[in-house]
Amino acid sequence: MTPLLLSDIERAVRDSWSAETCTPEYRARWTGENPARDQCGVTAMVVNDLLGGELLRGEVHVAGERVDHHWWNRLGTGVEIDLTREQFGPEETVTDGVVVPRPPFEEWRRLHAEYELLRDRVLDRLGRRDGTPVATGGGLPA
Repeated sequence: MTPLLLSDIERAVRDSWSAETCTPEYRARWTGENPARDQCGVTAMVVNDLLGGELLRGEVHVAGERVDHHWWNRLGTGVEIDLTREQFGPEETVTDGVVVPRPPFEEWRRLHAEYELLRDRVLDRLGRRDGTPVATGGGLPA
């Protein structure tokens, strides 16, 4: 099996985003001009499936007030991967991330359908539909 580059994973994730994979309550504001918008939670989970590491969560602030949370990844080497950071406008700031435990798959109800759709699209694009992991880590749920 041919090893994948991080750029392969990034391309597969970005090519898989759509309104159907973003946070449902914000789906109406999703556009192709800002495809990373509201994709951070499901994207961080899929990257965690593929590469392992830790999940990070920071707060999104506008005018000093928290308006949302932002999710991204940190690999075992300490390298942070944030494929959705560009979603934010200049008025939005993200605090430093804190490590959060990944909820057990069967308990993760919010964004469950969006996560599964994104995960399946990414695996198809990577040619890994059989569930073969890219690296040891979070593991792909059945």
